[in-house]
Amino acid sequence: MTARRRTAFTLLEILVVMGVIGVLLGILVPSLTRARSVAKRAACSSNLRHVGIAVHCYAQQFNGSIPYGPKAPPALTAGNFYPATGTPTSLISLLNGEPVGAGLLLDDYLSNTPQALFCPATDQPVDTGAELEKVGRSQAQASYYYRHASVARRFDPAGGVPRPEHVRLDDLGRNRKGKPMRVLALDTQFDVSSEFAAFGVVPRTHHGRRGVNTLYSDGSVGWHANENERFTVRLDTVQSLINPFDAILSTFEAAE
Repeated sequence: MTARRRTAFTLLEILVVMGVIGVLLGILVPSLTRARSVAKRAACSSNLRHVGIAVHCYAQQFNGSIPYGPKAPPALTAGNFYPATGTPTSLISLLNGEPVGAGLLLDDYLSNTPQALFCPATDQPVDTGAELEKVGRSQAQASYYYRHASVARRFDPAGGVPRPEHVRLDDLGRNRKGKPMRVLALDTQFDVSSEFAAFGVVPRTHHGRRGVNTLYSDGSVGWHANENERFTVRLDTVQSLINPFDAILSTFEAAE
């Protein structure tokens, strides 16, 4: 009589198969995670290149100047993230809805690609559509710091605000370290205490805080590792919240 063919797996065989699957998942999952991270970094870099093209088009129309201003509102409140004209900012519109900084590119130069102002590798959930809808109505924030000048003051001086000379694309001037200013925009790594959420001040970090994509004045984009958190702006005290612009400018200078 022919022996009956065995069709069932033994417990040992099942355990071996499960072990092999576990090993494969252990290899594949980190690889897939890294691949997604690389893809998002590349998409972020592409977005910044779009912004760079928009800035160059703007400069061609406005005698070589980059988008600058507008004048900061006179009132200083806890929820106003643009207290002085020319401060580096991730805002694209002010409390009154008026476009500011890179937001000045939206109407004519990024009208078809407004999403370029947002990094896909955000560490916090951000509704980019809802943020863009705020422009013209209230304060809206994008993913990138934009430096239209090197202002670190907390309020504008009395008697008006002189337009800085170093806002020309071909000669941005020198930073506080005496080096030529080259960086126009970079990813925000804004890490803030949860205590300030009541004022609308919340974390906006990207790429797992591992680094930042950087847009240079010549239109090129580079990647810088966030070694020793040199690109992280950490606000954890009331004192640090009063004037964060010095710390934000330091991130630009770290990339130059």
